[in-house]
Amino acid sequence: MAAKPAKSAIRMEGLTLAVKDVKRSLKFYSKTLGLKVEIDSAPDFAMVRVAGGGTIGLLAARHANLKGVKSASKAQHAAIHVELSTDDLDGVYKRLKARGLRFTEPPHDEAWERAAQARDPDGYTIEFAQGRRGHNTPKR
Repeated sequence: MAAKPAKSAIRMEGLTLAVKDVKRSLKFYSKTLGLKVEIDSAPDFAMVRVAGGGTIGLLAARHANLKGVKSASKAQHAAIHVELSTDDLDGVYKRLKARGLRFTEPPHDEAWERAAQARDPDGYTIEFAQGRRGHNTPKR
């Protein structure tokens, strides 16, 4: 039987992305990806819940970029990976392609996992992996 985490254990609750248009991003994450909307306070903020996990916050860039801080470049956005997982990568790939999502990498095997990648409207990399992160293996 697995040990229970200590009450003082640190959990991952979610992450927040600075986005240009909260409504556009919310539509992508909720309609295209199918995530559940937790908060819709557009045009300033929205939050979606990932099944069995934490949340993705969508904060208007004008609130995220503190005075004197430059907005991230397209290359910096692409370097940030929102990592999601599924037990049926090929099925999710087909379903999301049918909804109009353009993948930058179709399902493929890496030495450590089977994964596919797309970009959200702001250019953040959305990575879909087969199985639980860190406990999955490629098909090989």
